[in-house]
Amino acid sequence: MENSNKYIDLENKYGAHNYHPLPVVLNKGKGVFLWDVEGKKYYDFLSSYSAVNQGHCHPKIISALNHQSSKLTLTSRAFYNDTLGEYEKFITSYFGYDKVLPMNTGAEAVETAIKICRKWSYQKKKLKEGSAKIIVCDGNFHGRTTTIISFSNDPDSRNEFGPYSPGFINIPYNDIDALSEVLKRDDIAGFLIEPIQGEAGVVVPEEGYLRQAYDMCKDSNVLFIADEIQTGIARTGKMLAVDHENVRPDIVILGKAISGGVIPVSAVLADDEIMMCIRPGEHGSTFGGNPLANIVAQTALQVVKDESLCENAYNLGVKLRKRLKLIKSDMIEIVRGKGLLNAISIKPKNNKTAWDVCLKLRDNGLLAKPTHKTIIRFAPPLVINNDQLEDCCDIIENSIIECDT
Repeated sequence: MENSNKYIDLENKYGAHNYHPLPVVLNKGKGVFLWDVEGKKYYDFLSSYSAVNQGHCHPKIISALNHQSSKLTLTSRAFYNDTLGEYEKFITSYFGYDKVLPMNTGAEAVETAIKICRKWSYQKKKLKEGSAKIIVCDGNFHGRTTTIISFSNDPDSRNEFGPYSPGFINIPYNDIDALSEVLKRDDIAGFLIEPIQGEAGVVVPEEGYLRQAYDMCKDSNVLFIADEIQTGIARTGKMLAVDHENVRPDIVILGKAISGGVIPVSAVLADDEIMMCIRPGEHGSTFGGNPLANIVAQTALQVVKDESLCENAYNLGVKLRKRLKLIKSDMIEIVRGKGLLNAISIKPKNNKTAWDVCLKLRDNGLLAKPTHKTIIRFAPPLVINNDQLEDCCDIIENSIIECDT
């Protein structure tokens, strides 16, 4: 651990203490595997919060990155460049929307969607300026900007960061009656929702909830906004998680795996009637739509289709949940998920918590991380194969049994 401790000590001394990482120091990744500075090999079962769906350092994506990085990386949007239009045509066709607004990080994309929704509500729905409200769900995680944490009820994200931004109404997640009640108001612009709440512990709504919520929004002339930053790009066994219920959101928010985890890329998709409410000078980003991002994102999205990652995520997700449910340990309270976005809820035993289980998984060659202290997310890169998945299931089972006894 000598090398690892050196790097951990450096971060602790010079970096802000805004994360509590699992004690492992990584310096190499390929496909579903990661290696630490001592050379130990691990299965990655977090995928950088679903950013590396295509696997670490996918050769096609890295090749595209290298080629474009030696040619042109940034122009700003003060000028046209020869990659943006092609990328915009590609991604709008890929997801079936008229327009895309390119950004960098997921939180930026959420902020962008909020602005677009409000702009639409004043221009098209004719709400009184400054009155527009957006419905959000308890337990949400859409990022950590000031606006976003204003409608979070996670104390770690929210406490002592006020004053908070107004304009949001919180309702319980997966509660169609609560949504119906709020939609009776005449000042509602949009409904912002994660199709599956990832950071909350992979909370999957009841079947039919998303479809019913979408239909109710349509009836009320309210925009249905899907945050697919973590659930999109094949993670749940469909290209978008809302595809499981044949929902076509008015606004789709994407990030993370758009670039295969290579560089920060995010995007907001909508049709002309909504997107064209934004005019020059009203929103932008120096790096949004940069040539490097455009080429990398187009390549990364093509890899998802070429390698049938939706189908692989769906099929192996079924197998993973089946295996997890067969583990004989009362430490496992719940197994839930969709595709290869899954979680188990851990009941402490023998003074062992979810954190201890993750440390044992690390020792046995698999990396995962707890969320909300009791829940462990299992989300490997979507390029994982059946034999690798079976090996990982053995590691998970053995690690939990070791903590159980």
